[in-house]
Amino acid sequence: MAKVIIVDDEPLALDVMETYIEKLPSLELVARCENAIQAFDILSKEEVDIMFLDIQMPQLTGIEFLKSLSNPPLVIFTTAYPNYAIEGYELNVIDYLLKPISFERFMKAVNKAMAQLELQNDNAIATSNDTEGEEKADFIFVKADKKLIKINYADILYIEGLKDYVIIKMPTSRVITLQTMKSLEAKLPSNIFKRIHRSYIVNLKKINAVIGNMVEIEKKHLPIGKNYREELLNIVNKNRL
Repeated sequence: MAKVIIVDDEPLALDVMETYIEKLPSLELVARCENAIQAFDILSKEEVDIMFLDIQMPQLTGIEFLKSLSNPPLVIFTTAYPNYAIEGYELNVIDYLLKPISFERFMKAVNKAMAQLELQNDNAIATSNDTEGEEKADFIFVKADKKLIKINYADILYIEGLKDYVIIKMPTSRVITLQTMKSLEAKLPSNIFKRIHRSYIVNLKKINAVIGNMVEIEKKHLPIGKNYREELLNIVNKNRL
């Protein structure tokens, strides 16, 4: 069962979402919050898997609130304004629900979130946990085609994010899995893999060249985002002759 909270300044919207949640035995409503301050208090005390978060709220917007969280639960945005969709996906939210929200559309968003939670649990079981004195794993398991696929770090060229999926690119093949870039990045060793763009993670050992604002890996040119450029160049300069 997934534990959820609703964050919305409109009482009617809270009532509608609570009614929808009560219809699904797979969800447990932990709290309904009228603003981000109440939600922050709940998150500091309770384990929450999914947060339904309104964007337009007084004092602190849903986007500002999400950006302030260091370890947020899975987030599904709810709003009456469609122009926030792009920014929502940049923050790796699971889905974006436009008010008024139908139960059918609500169910679709919940199914996506539950699939992501299942994937996280599978990876937690399948991936070796690094502890003191243990040899660090040089591979990761990802769920694709209804099975867990073992991928060696040394075989990965780069990883590309595509909405709710990531593409793990290898020299002669690729694996597509339901995963967010943020969650996958957290599982990969930072001394080997580096985020260079909101849509790309690269294997540092596979970089052939850095050309302006691009990284070259096996004749493929990947963009370097301005928020990631300085950190990447620091790594390059440390290994520069």
